Amino acid sequence: MVMRSALLLLLTWCSLVHAQPAPKLIDAHVHYNGDSAFLKRLLVKLDEVDGLAFLMVQPKDFAGVKQSIKQHSNRLVGFGEIQLDDPKVLEQIDQFHAAGFRGLGELSGPKKNYDDPAYAPIYARAEKYGMFVLFHTGIVNRTQPDIPEDISVDRMRATTLDNIARRYPKITLIGAHLGNPDYSWAAEIARWNPNIYWDLSGSTLIKKQEDYTFFKSIFWWSGISSPHSPKGGPSAFEKTVFGSDVFGGELEEFDREVERYHKMLDACGVPPEAQANIFAGTVWRILNKK
Repeated sequence: MVMRSALLLLLTWCSLVHAQPAPKLIDAHVHYNGDSAFLKRLLVKLDEVDGLAFLMVQPKDFAGVKQSIKQHSNRLVGFGEIQLDDPKVLEQIDQFHAAGFRGLGELSGPKKNYDDPAYAPIYARAEKYGMFVLFHTGIVNRTQPDIPEDISVDRMRATTLDNIARRYPKITLIGAHLGNPDYSWAAEIARWNPNIYWDLSGSTLIKKQEDYTFFKSIFWWSGISSPHSPKGGPSAFEKTVFGSDVFGGELEEFDREVERYHKMLDACGVPPEAQANIFAGTVWRILNKK
């Protein structure tokens, strides 16, 4: 009965997606802070830009926000912000899926490497439900340095997504932060894995603001024809998608990140058609396929 209800919700969402025009911007990385006032501000912002946001919701906030996500399906897509080591994680995934959520994440702070076999049931469940999975990759903040915690950036390296993408080809993986600072590795595994994309949220576009053309050396294979590389498309930059990583209710970061993306893409000579895909088109097409 639960599976039937979840399927009906998904079919309803898909019919609504097909019925509405594509948004001009899709933010694949927004954290819900549990504050209804923030949600109202976010919806106003998305109306202003004709946008859609992947809203990351923790289990504790699920009951209070699931109806709002359903009511505003033209602006919000629910993501379940699970913890890989939570003993109830599969039950939580089922619950999120039954409510029509389309993805999981942002995954962070695993006790093992992301690609450890212990997490196989989680990825298998995500693949079964046709979910996106958003991973934190690279350096992670440390907001309370006086409190001991079992966190290691080494377990969240960009390279760990390669094995997951190959084992679960029906999952669309989005790696947050382009693996900061493992940019080259991040791009290379995306080059060979059609189901991996990256957002450039976080500190990278601040750190590299004086040298945005650097990214041309990372996404180098545009138009390349070689037996050593997949057939190059119009722009290798289309392996990136827009993500703001708004968290803690700081919605101002949304506009700042849009501006940074535009400056970087313009500096690298990324054509308008490719930029349109980065800001919305790629994710919209994937949403419509699932």
